[in-house]
Amino acid sequence: MRTDPTDNGGLFIGRRPGTAPVKYRALPQRGSASRRRIDLLVAFAVLALMFVISALYWGPIPAGALWVASQVQFHTDNLGFGLLTGFAVLLGVLFGGLMVLKRLDQLWILLRRAAGIDQREGVIGRVFGLTAVIGATLFMGWLLLIAGPGASLAPTG
Repeated sequence: MRTDPTDNGGLFIGRRPGTAPVKYRALPQRGSASRRRIDLLVAFAVLALMFVISALYWGPIPAGALWVASQVQFHTDNLGFGLLTGFAVLLGVLFGGLMVLKRLDQLWILLRRAAGIDQREGVIGRVFGLTAVIGATLFMGWLLLIAGPGASLAPTG
């Protein structure tokens, strides 16, 4: 039926341009079994790279931004400029990392489809959530076990 919402992009007045269902003349040919295994292996490598980049958010990137801020503050002898530079570097690297993660997520979807898996959604949210849980757990472990209960965040001496 012409007014079916699944047929017309959710609108009862017609379809938005570019939202027509994809119709193939024939089903796409599947790759060989070895090709699909290679695609799955590359998809796994892309997923591992996404985990590594997401893990950088919970330590190395903020530490690097703090280091840059301290160097700018030392060389200019201006605390405000050092803080501003540190925040700018932090935001730039974080947003740049999100752009890379989004592109890797799209690549992961394509690789899974090439491997013969009906993959429609990405995995970026689950990867980021898992690395957040791991990062928070490691931080709490460090804070409670390594730094000790008598540790202070205030400078001493």
